[in-house]
Amino acid sequence: MRELKTVILSPNLIDIEGSIFSGQSFRWDYFQNKKHLFCGVIDGDIFILKKDKEEKYTVSTSKYFSHEEEIIDFIRDYFCLDIDANLLFPLGFSERYPELWKLIKPYMGLKILRQNAFEILITFMCAQGLGMKIIRRQISYLAKEYGRQCIVSMEGKPLQYHCFPSPETLAGTNPDSLRLCTNNNCIRAKNIIDAARIVASGGLDLECLKDPEMPLETARKRLCTLSGIGNKIADCILLFGLQRFSAFPIDTHVRQYLASWFSIGDALQSLTQKNYLFLQDQALRILKPEFAGFAGHILFHSWRKEVKHLATY
Repeated sequence: MRELKTVILSPNLIDIEGSIFSGQSFRWDYFQNKKHLFCGVIDGDIFILKKDKEEKYTVSTSKYFSHEEEIIDFIRDYFCLDIDANLLFPLGFSERYPELWKLIKPYMGLKILRQNAFEILITFMCAQGLGMKIIRRQISYLAKEYGRQCIVSMEGKPLQYHCFPSPETLAGTNPDSLRLCTNNNCIRAKNIIDAARIVASGGLDLECLKDPEMPLETARKRLCTLSGIGNKIADCILLFGLQRFSAFPIDTHVRQYLASWFSIGDALQSLTQKNYLFLQDQALRILKPEFAGFAGHILFHSWRKEVKHLATY
């Protein structure tokens, strides 16, 4: 049983709580139901972030690091602290949309997380059409049922957590058992198993899709060859799992803010593939194409919080 390592982190202009509960990750939770403690599993290791009154964080983790700077570098990379928030929106955006800019300014600390591609693939296949609380519960159940159990020591007491299941493990499951992780949807369970088999066999190399030399449309089409994955899920996988920050997922909330904030009338029409691609094109004209998805997630989170007044946990 390993003892958790601890280091103090002083993040600069980052909203950690908003980032982990913004709908891009469902492996983070409040630890022991305490609002200043956040617990997540990243690539098989547990991380516990403790927020103090000075907006500093104590990071405790089971992951092996040889020195403190390595932990800080890891956290900086995971939370994309190398991406300057000032570069996400085009020049003149704040002057063109002054009221909107005022609304979203408090959310500019929101970051896209650099997450495991396979985990995001499966998570968003599970997540279709469900609320965040249900998704979090299902992904937790998926890890407990099929993921490797780990035990570490925290303050002299054992702490148990579960890794996300591997492609090989999910490839060997059956739809009847897996449907409990997909809101009782057997078709979705079968699609997840098929996707896991393709990844496990090498038929889909997710890491190759990260290559910036590969056109985004090519990567999206490759993901859409899998049953159960359409444009929106593919773009979520590209943005949240493959660091393709130009990918711009469109769901109901995105359509609503495109119509309300940017006066795109077609945003509220039926979301056919043609209209989906049209709306993406319109969004890329308004936002910086290379960071459209990153900026779009800030807009998405702001819309849900400020306009729809929806809970994010």
